[in-house]
Amino acid sequence: MRLYRFIEAEKATYGVYRALGLLEIAKSTYYDWRDATLRAPSPRDQRREELAAAIVQAHDASDGVYGAPRIHADLQEAGHAVARKTVAKIMRELRIQGVSPRPWRVTTVPDGAAAAHPDLVERAFDTGELDRVWISDITYLHTGEGWLYLAVVRDGCSRRVLGWAIEDHMRAELVTAALAMAVATRGHRADQVIFHADRGCQYTSREVTDYAAEHNIVCSVGATGVCWDNAMAESFWATFKVEYYYRHTWNTKAEAKRATINWITTVYNSRRRHSALGMQTPLQFELNKQRGPAQAA
Repeated sequence: MRLYRFIEAEKATYGVYRALGLLEIAKSTYYDWRDATLRAPSPRDQRREELAAAIVQAHDASDGVYGAPRIHADLQEAGHAVARKTVAKIMRELRIQGVSPRPWRVTTVPDGAAAAHPDLVERAFDTGELDRVWISDITYLHTGEGWLYLAVVRDGCSRRVLGWAIEDHMRAELVTAALAMAVATRGHRADQVIFHADRGCQYTSREVTDYAAEHNIVCSVGATGVCWDNAMAESFWATFKVEYYYRHTWNTKAEAKRATINWITTVYNSRRRHSALGMQTPLQFELNKQRGPAQAA
């Protein structure tokens, strides 16, 4: 393409035949390209170009993480009537794609002398109602000043992150801080909430158990090293790590804290679409849930 454009731009100086000969390009190939370029685009071509531009814009707006399903939802919301397969095809032609999660690894550190909480969830994380099951877990964040530890609490129904805490330790108070934020976010709750996590020593500690009991929350844990028992938490870490964490580096702990909190609040809760929520964001889903079917429609 670039050679053809060069020939077209410099043909008055060098001549088309001479340039084609020097570059060893067949005359028919060049003239086929020129005819296609000079020909007015058809309505179908124009539509394709509009979709391609909209797809690139949606992909860029997602920080380069959205694949065809979520970009398709963006286009539909913007008023483009297009099939998801068409979106996927154009993305392949443009050589743009979403990001995929990495393999899961066991990081839970159990405490043999900890409280024996049962598994009250049994992998049914989403009951269809808000504030029935809260999911929590801890992950590691590397910075130029050393490690940080991030604990989050999410609603199993809306997937919204209700509370978080980021510190340079992973003691039990890291979990209670995240849980306290979730309690403050929700305010008064009429029914008892199940607080589910893995069997890590923080979640089975007396401190977390006592705090939960004081706020009408009952603790639940899965089996040690069984990722499916806390699969919703692992899914969140996969999203966070692949779509954001692995794509950035932080020189300081303060910078990492600000960036992570900003991603949770302005991207994950407010902007990122979830296939399990009908391609709504967590905040959109909660708002529609509170409005009811009639108002949401």
